[in-house]
This record gives sequence, structure tokens and C-alpha cells, in this order.
Amino acid sequence: MALTCIIVEDESMARKSLQRLCEQHGSLDVYGVFNNATDALVFLTEQMVDLIWLDVEMPGLSGFDLLEKLSSIPFVVLTTSKEEYAFDAFQYQVTDYLKKPITLPRFNLAVEKVLELNRRVLPNSTIKRKEIYIKIDGRYVRLPFESICYVENTGDYVKIHTATQMHIVYTTMKSLEEKLDGQFLRVHRSYIVHLDKIVDIEENTLVLNNKVIPISRAHKSALMNRLNLL
Repeated sequence: MALTCIIVEDESMARKSLQRLCEQHGSLDVYGVFNNATDALVFLTEQMVDLIWLDVEMPGLSGFDLLEKLSSIPFVVLTTSKEEYAFDAFQYQVTDYLKKPITLPRFNLAVEKVLELNRRVLPNSTIKRKEIYIKIDGRYVRLPFESICYVENTGDYVKIHTATQMHIVYTTMKSLEEKLDGQFLRVHRSYIVHLDKIVDIEENTLVLNNKVIPISRAHKSALMNRLNLL
């Protein structure tokens, strides 16, 4: 299964080059591309990924500032044109440290390092579930992922919408998101959608199951990167 990642880089050429390298690598799935750490932080507070490709020097929040604000830090590969940040990188326990411009061999080496570390932390008995069980009238009912169209956050509980039903579950959006598989993506702080159920996308909205759902600016890049666009 591919590792999910985001790119945080303020330099346009470096950002496009890194995105191209990631998209050409079969083991990476780019969820978002950001030109500043502030937008990346908004995204990461609602959806975690396996890997962050992170520039150090950026306007506003620096790469290290971003790491300071994260409650949980995934694998991180720092990208910088300077070598003076190596000691700081060590303190933050980043996975690798790449000097720009990034070459293909060095990029591949960093990816292999992340993949190897990921294999070590995953339990050998990991089972990929294709359903969740929700409590209805005192009993747990099986709900296949394939039947879920979207999830809506209402504050104290979430609503799970299928094509024909709506189930109220007393849990948090984040907790439910962690149980869903890779076919689901958060597109707004209040909505998680099943990507295969999307019928239509406009500038800031999408349609599925006859429902118009907003797309937030922080999540739009991740959504567009997940779709097979022509």
C-alpha cells in the first residue's frame, strides 16, 4: 500500500520538481501540495499523512515551526538549500535531510529509508478492514465501507450517510477518520467523502448522493491530487 504524503515548499520550481518525483514513484500517494506551512498545518490538524516533504525556510511559519505545532509527527524528510540545519533536523528526529536541488538517486534513497522504517513500525498481523461496526439500538451493526457515501460532523456526534440511510454515531470525526480506509478523504472540516461516490466537482463544491458538499481551500489540493483528472 502506498504511503500518503504532502509537500510543503514555498519555491515554485522546487515544489513542482518534488511533486513530479513523488507522482512518478509507485510507493507514494500525494495528498496535498502547499506553498506555506500555515495551510499545511490547517490540513494536518484534520488529516494526518505518513510522510511530510518539508522545506525549512518559508515566509511566516518555518518548517521547524510547523513540527513544533503538530501533536503527532509522521515521517519527515527535510528539503533545504543549506546544510546548517542538519543539527536542528537531528533534534527533531527527522527521517532524512535532502539538500536542494534534489537528485533522483537521493530522492529514491530517502523514500526507501521511509518505507523500511514504516515496515518496522507496522505490526506483522495488521488486517485491513473493509467495514466498521456501529451501535444501533444496543447492538452493533456491520457497515461496509463501500456502502458509505459521506460522513458529516455535527459537533457532538457524526452522521454516516449511505445511499438510502443516515446513521448517527456518538464519536469524533477524527476517531472515525482513523478507522476508514484510503478511499475516504476529508474535504472540509465537517465532511469526509468516499472518493468513488463523487459525481461532479465544481470550484468549491462536489456532488455525491444528490448532496452538495463544500470543499475547503485547505483540502482542495489533496482532493485534486487524488482524482484521475484528464
